[in-house]
Amino acid sequence: MKLLKESIIEIKKSKFIGLCYEISSPEEAKNIIESLKKEHKKARHIPYAYKVNNTAKKTDDKEPTNTAGLPIYNILEKKDLNSHLVAVIRYFGGIKLGAGGLLRAYSETANEVTKDL
Repeated sequence: MKLLKESIIEIKKSKFIGLCYEISSPEEAKNIIESLKKEHKKARHIPYAYKVNNTAKKTDDKEPTNTAGLPIYNILEKKDLNSHLVAVIRYFGGIKLGAGGLLRAYSETANEVTKDL
C-alpha cells in the first residue's frame, strides 16, 4: 500500500479530500478504507473506487446513487489505472450540492488526485 497523491478541493464550503493509493489486493483496499473511516470520524461520506487484479469495486457511501463511486471509477477507467484505489473524504459544509454538483465534485477530485500518474 502506497499513498501516491492527495488533493483537496473546496466546493460551496464542503471539503473533498482525494487520496490515490497503489494497491495489490481488494483486502488492501478494504483495510485502507477502514483506517480512513477511523481517522476521519467527522467526515460525512467516504466514497471510493478501485481496480486491482481484474476486480473492481465502487461505492457511493450513502451519497445519492451513482453521484460518487461511479464518477471516481470512471476516472480510473479513463486513465487505465489498474492496482489503484481512489477514495474521496467529504466534509459537508452545510450547502447541498445536488446530484449534478456532487457528480462534478467527485469527478473533479478524482481527476485531480490521479493527474500525472
